[in-house]
Amino acid sequence: MKLVVTGGAGFIGSNLVHYWIERHPEDSVTVVDALTYAGRRESLSDLFGNPRFSFLQRSIVDAPAMEAALAGADLVVHLAAESHNDRAIERPIPFVETNVLGTAVLLEACRKRDVARFHHVSTDEVYGSLELGEPGRFTESTPYRPRGPYSASKAGSDHLVRAWFETYGLAVTLSNCGNNFGPFQFPEKLIPLAITRLLTGGKVPLYGDGRNVRDWIYVLDHCAAIDLIARRGRIGSTYLISAENELANVEVVHRILRHMGRGEDSIEQVPDRKGHDRRYALDPSRLKDELGWRPEVDFDAGLTSTIDWYVRRTDWWAPLVKRAPGAGE
Repeated sequence: MKLVVTGGAGFIGSNLVHYWIERHPEDSVTVVDALTYAGRRESLSDLFGNPRFSFLQRSIVDAPAMEAALAGADLVVHLAAESHNDRAIERPIPFVETNVLGTAVLLEACRKRDVARFHHVSTDEVYGSLELGEPGRFTESTPYRPRGPYSASKAGSDHLVRAWFETYGLAVTLSNCGNNFGPFQFPEKLIPLAITRLLTGGKVPLYGDGRNVRDWIYVLDHCAAIDLIARRGRIGSTYLISAENELANVEVVHRILRHMGRGEDSIEQVPDRKGHDRRYALDPSRLKDELGWRPEVDFDAGLTSTIDWYVRRTDWWAPLVKRAPGAGE
């Protein structure tokens, strides 16, 4: 099988490519990535020269390039997206261009190339915000209520994927996931930002009161879920991916501090960002019941592994830290 991964040089994408190459030795993998600031060839450096791997530096808004890239593809996993809320608040238009227009271009290329399956990776943020202490979690039937430019652009891309399924019969699946962490994550997100700030002698910036709750998952557990859904999920269906680790940002920071032997004086409170959603929580029952998926990596074990990786891989992240805005998450 030929797999094409858009955004395969990014955080989740590069982890998925390594996962797939290791676990599916019969498949070939082509990465399509524009190599914007968060996409890095260095995250895939060990795969160049592998006959089962190829790389194309292309933008998903380039229709002729996408049609060429998808020639002979059996499965497309679509991860390419602008994804950082702080950047979206400052410059929203690139998020609309990449996440909405780029997804439409890619869907059309899949239709013209008769791609057998298309899996679209999205976010829990499309469902809006839950209140702290509110019972219940998001389900596949929760109405969309995006509250910021990033989440609105991802909601738009989700709707387009469903439209291509309903209108053209494109064989699609979708997944919405919470906050990922692990190796190869650009140090603008909370966990790698905290780790790299501490490793360079700085303090960890924490938005507002730090009580905003996120649904955390180790990236390789997410990759395993994508694998199952893309190959075995019901066509036209959405699956929510969650390891059911609801943690406040301040608790995540405290765990990092404990792992790294630092005290609370290493926290720097910063003003909250605009439209900061209070809580996300996903119900993964469909994914578990239909496909038998279960997370394998405990949060603290994954956090220890992630910290160890950043300690070892200064060469990967040191050139990036000056380009990481905001306070993460």
